[in-house]
Amino acid sequence: MNRTRNILILLLLILLVFTSCKENVNEPQLPNKAPDTEIFLFPDNPDSLNQQKSRLSVHWWGDDPDGLVLGYYFRWVGVSPKWSFTPKNDSIFSLPIGSADTIYTFEVMAVDQEGNKKYDQSVMWNGEDLGPEPFIDENGNGIWDEGEFYYDIGMIDPTPATQKFPIKNSSPEIEWNKNSVLPPETFPVITVAWDATDLDGDESIVNINLSLNDTTTFVALPGYVRIVTLRIKDADAAEPEMEILINGSDQNIFDETLKGIKLDANNKLFIQATDISGSSSSYIALPDTGLTWYVKKPKGDVLIIDDYEGGEDAVQFYNDVFSSVSNGELAGKFDVMDIEKTQLPFANITFLETMKLFKYIYWYSDSSPSLELTSSVTQDYIKTGGKIFYSFTLQESSSTFEYDLATIQSFLPINGFGEETPVSFLFLGANVLPTSDFSDYPQLRTSSTISFVRTYIPSSLTAKAVHNISSSQINGVMSLINNSKELFFIGLPLHQCDGIDGAVQQLIEKVFIDEFGLTL
Repeated sequence: MNRTRNILILLLLILLVFTSCKENVNEPQLPNKAPDTEIFLFPDNPDSLNQQKSRLSVHWWGDDPDGLVLGYYFRWVGVSPKWSFTPKNDSIFSLPIGSADTIYTFEVMAVDQEGNKKYDQSVMWNGEDLGPEPFIDENGNGIWDEGEFYYDIGMIDPTPATQKFPIKNSSPEIEWNKNSVLPPETFPVITVAWDATDLDGDESIVNINLSLNDTTTFVALPGYVRIVTLRIKDADAAEPEMEILINGSDQNIFDETLKGIKLDANNKLFIQATDISGSSSSYIALPDTGLTWYVKKPKGDVLIIDDYEGGEDAVQFYNDVFSSVSNGELAGKFDVMDIEKTQLPFANITFLETMKLFKYIYWYSDSSPSLELTSSVTQDYIKTGGKIFYSFTLQESSSTFEYDLATIQSFLPINGFGEETPVSFLFLGANVLPTSDFSDYPQLRTSSTISFVRTYIPSSLTAKAVHNISSSQINGVMSLINNSKELFFIGLPLHQCDGIDGAVQQLIEKVFIDEFGLTL
């Protein structure tokens, strides 16, 4: 009896399940519901939104009552009327800044994933064509190809979430680059750089205002400029002006000059950034409070470059020699630049432009000349019409002999060295004799012991030997001049070669006046 009752109950349950399933199958399906979209705000009250920077982060979210959200369409009204799709629910936007504060309207609408399971070339929303369904363009041809992933757009929120964002323009900021440190004293050439930023986007900076000593008079440079070289245009003008070389390039001279330079006096640079709205940073000065930048006017066409680590004896020696040239006619008409003490900002640019202020240069050192600097400026200086006299010894480089030779050949017209290893010490009394082709040159004699002396093999095509050394320690070519008579080199410091009274002065006069064409 119990068994029969259990069978009846089981049959009734099966019948109920069958009946229920049949009813569900025959029931009409409910239509897909569109998702709803919200913009996340903090604080929650939209009316309490303060003015934002033009670069801002926006968050949103969507809710689909009968499914899942696939992604979102968004746009900035008036900025980009076309809707853009993203699967993300946040993004950072950089909005354009005009001449005044602006209110921008953001719209976003959620999309559900109930698409039609095929790629559509047109997505319609409220009668508007949003374009083809978004996809990942794997082959980069700009069109959807079979097999490429696409977002199968379903229902779209018919009423986008909308939020107005009042955008406040922020003032740009500017500061001198850390390498823009002015020496206490320079000639009227300097290179300076700065870093300028704007929270509204660096592209909103339209001008860099550069002034010299007086901020009421300035030159408005393009907003993208970050480094300039300033050089005197005419040092003898009643009101001299500075040329502005954009990025330090002689091929990119700005069409305006910078006025206000004071020669043989202290000076100060000022700089300011201005953005598209007319908002400006504060002016900043260089050098800063308590420091000075004295700008020297060149005394003439001759510059002595002191690249010597020794004492004041060499300085005094060359001052006496050059002051005595041509019976004293050069006295007071030459300048001295100690490159050991004068650390120029952006030296690879500034140093060459400083050299170009002068037509003639005498560069002396000991056995440790600034070869990297010498190598970088010599040929460029000569190309501008300058003429240069070098006096120093050359020891082995810190790496290899071949590298040392390559460096020297970048500025000296030589095929090689007379010997691979220089003489450690050349004692006093060694004679330096003119060759037969230069018999009118003076004989020199070492007046003290000189370190790291070597001889040279002049280039047979571009230079000639002028002096040979005659010593029990070393023999060979000691000085040379290039064929165009723009460069003279002697492999000895001349202040250690005054063993014959007046001979060094005679050599200076012979090279600078007879060969280089110096007129007094």
